[in-house]
Formats: sequence, structure tokens, C-alpha cells
Amino acid sequence: MKTITIEGQLRTDYGKKAARQIRSQENVPGVIYGGAQEINFYASAKAFKPLVYTGEFQLAEVKVDGKAYKCILKDLQFDKVDDSLTHVDLLELVDNKKVVATLPLKFVGTSAGVKAGGKLVTKMKSLKVKALPKDLKETINVDITNLELNGNIRVEDVKAENMEILNSPRIPIASVVMTRQLKQEEATAVKEEKKK
Repeated sequence: MKTITIEGQLRTDYGKKAARQIRSQENVPGVIYGGAQEINFYASAKAFKPLVYTGEFQLAEVKVDGKAYKCILKDLQFDKVDDSLTHVDLLELVDNKKVVATLPLKFVGTSAGVKAGGKLVTKMKSLKVKALPKDLKETINVDITNLELNGNIRVEDVKAENMEILNSPRIPIASVVMTRQLKQEEATAVKEEKKK
């Protein structure tokens, strides 16, 4: 799995004034939760870019004060005016402790409904899962080969080994809808049938 390395500094001062001072030097304050202790740190805004501005699920290895912490992104805060990153919350991965993560979906195969002229509509791009760190993956593959025209794949149809899916099981994640051209062809065929 792709891992982004972030070199951070321990925070010594706290409060709004200290956070403003950190941001004024193009750094972003952050917190690492979930481990033996909470780590307050800051790192360059540039260092967070590959982790924040992507649709991929990645790990972050944060190096602070001579120690390395394997983490996943938990929460982000952005400035309301200029949309710059203002705070990052990370969750430390502890081997025997389950974590909640949002994993992107990857649709594999060619749907039977698409081959018949339909159009694939994806309704969800990711699923929220609970799993041990060793079971986390970059994507959850969803096979759409058997998805028929006007059919749906729901959350309950997704097979994710060693992961508990936290989304509601009845929510559709993808469907194949009839295209306008296919509807017109069907209507024409029906009219032709009636003429005979």
C-alpha cells in the first residue's frame, strides 16, 4: 500500500495564537490519536498535499521527535475563506486494534447491462469499513460483470474480506440504466411490432 512520509515537529505551544503562528510559516498543525498517547505536531503544508488531495487511500508515516507513527487520515479542516488546510487529525494504526477507514471502490469487469447498451451509473465512490490495520487495502474491488440492465449492486453485495462494512446494506452503489438511444430503439421496435 502506498505510504506518504511526513516529517513533523513536536508542538510545544498550544492555543489559537500558537496555531496562527504555525500556519503563518506555511505549516499545518495536526494531532495523532489512537496510540499510547496523543501526539501534537506540525508539518509543512506541502508535506500533507499527497495525502490530502487524492482520491486514493494511503498510509502516512509521520516522523516526529525521532519516532515514526503509521497513521491513516481521520479528519481535515480547511480555511473558510481561502480553502487552505488548517488542521489534520490522524489515527495511529495499532496492530491488534480495529480502525474505521473510508476505502475507495474500484469497479472491475464489464457489466452485462452495459454490453446490452445500458449506461453504468456509480452512486458511491467509497465505503466506510472497520478492520485491523493489516486487513486495510487501497481499494475494495466490486465485480460488475453480472450487473444487468436496470439492475443494482447494493452495499450488501460487496465482499470485503476481514472487514466489517459500516454503510447501510440496502444502499445502491452502482446501477445500469437504459440510455435514451436504447429507449428509442425499443419504442421503435414496439411500433414496428404493432404495424405487423
